Amino acid sequence: MLKLTPILLAVLYALAMYKFSAWNTKRTLDEKSTRLADRDLKALNMRMAQALDVPQIKVHIYEIDPVNGLAAPDGRIFITRGFYNKYRAGEVTAAEMASVIAHELGHVALGHSRRRMIDFSGQNAIRIVLATVIGRFIPVIGVWVANALTSLLAARLSRQDEYEADAYASALLTKAGIGTGPQKSLFTKLEKLTGAMGAGAPAWLMSHPKTAERIAAIEANEAKWSLQTD
Repeated sequence: MLKLTPILLAVLYALAMYKFSAWNTKRTLDEKSTRLADRDLKALNMRMAQALDVPQIKVHIYEIDPVNGLAAPDGRIFITRGFYNKYRAGEVTAAEMASVIAHELGHVALGHSRRRMIDFSGQNAIRIVLATVIGRFIPVIGVWVANALTSLLAARLSRQDEYEADAYASALLTKAGIGTGPQKSLFTKLEKLTGAMGAGAPAWLMSHPKTAERIAAIEANEAKWSLQTD
């Protein structure tokens, strides 16, 4: 029983972390967000809503500076103020912003948002267990090894989610008559917009796939869909 104690404690810790993270995320988003009121973006959102056969797509602006889109575990979609400012400055088009919203809708529809919260808690639990077990054999660097292994696992899961959300967004944008052009053109801007010039980092260490690989995946899907409709 004593041997299982670290694992049981890790599971309880993961459950507690999940509950706290979900509560804290909702509270933070509630306090720092407002409803999107831009006319052009709302018009594109309505086209996507019609494609999905839903009354509307509610989008909020999250009042932080980094350029990002977010899908909350409760299903809400957020665009950061920093991203919205890029749009208002003309650096991003309305259709490109719509592609971000479609991508985040993909995370919600495919269950990524809620699963990521669970995964985050579970990864912390795995990190504790690995650190405990490996630390018995490698006392000094056991924690470092556990952190590295857990981070690699998290990055791999995150990249797969991004590909799936991209595919969902492509299908939605196509059905809504917006097309995938804005989705692909935005990807070519993202590194500059976010300041994440990570081209030299190995793709398997990044939580998002590389730009060229994401565009290639979208075009592969388009080719496959074209064959299916011929």
